Amino acid sequence: MTTTPGFHRLRDFVVAMTRLVDAHGCVEEALLEGARPLLAALIAEDDWLPERFAQPDATHYRQFLLHGDPLGRFSLVSFVWGPGQRTPVHDHSVWGLVGVLRGAEISVPYRRTGGTPALAAGTPARLTPRMIEAVSPVLGDIHEVSNAFDDRVSISIHLYGANIGAVRRHVFDPVSGAAKEFISGYSADVVPNLWSSAGR
Repeated sequence: MTTTPGFHRLRDFVVAMTRLVDAHGCVEEALLEGARPLLAALIAEDDWLPERFAQPDATHYRQFLLHGDPLGRFSLVSFVWGPGQRTPVHDHSVWGLVGVLRGAEISVPYRRTGGTPALAAGTPARLTPRMIEAVSPVLGDIHEVSNAFDDRVSISIHLYGANIGAVRRHVFDPVSGAAKEFISGYSADVVPNLWSSAGR
């Protein structure tokens, strides 16, 4: 068994995040404000993510569930990006915080124009380790994300205000604005054992 020395960091995050949603319910502004320092502390060290939840796929990015609140109030996910991999333009329908753990990613925001093209790309942001980006239907919820590297894996840790793998979301054609509904699911049917020192 491979030991993950800092695995307690994940367990500590889940405990603190559960207390936060207990205190604030579904008040988005309070949760974004309170969750940001918790996520920042989690991604400040890269010694806690079990290896099985950091494995890339040769053809597409992977989304591993690290913890799902039993009441569906939040979920924590590792996104593993193989070299050059990217998402389509998509939304989330819930608030979220994205923090980079390894490598780097490029996030391109989109806004509705009311004309042609239907969506306009904003300024790309390069996110490197320890940087955090917020998304929500209030702040801006449509973007495209890609691995900043063509020769290495990048990993980001995503916190969402729902069980993101079960949320009905959309991918968009930027020119026509046509939306296609999808439910992402997850890349594995297991989650880390929070009570194991190695996360297994």
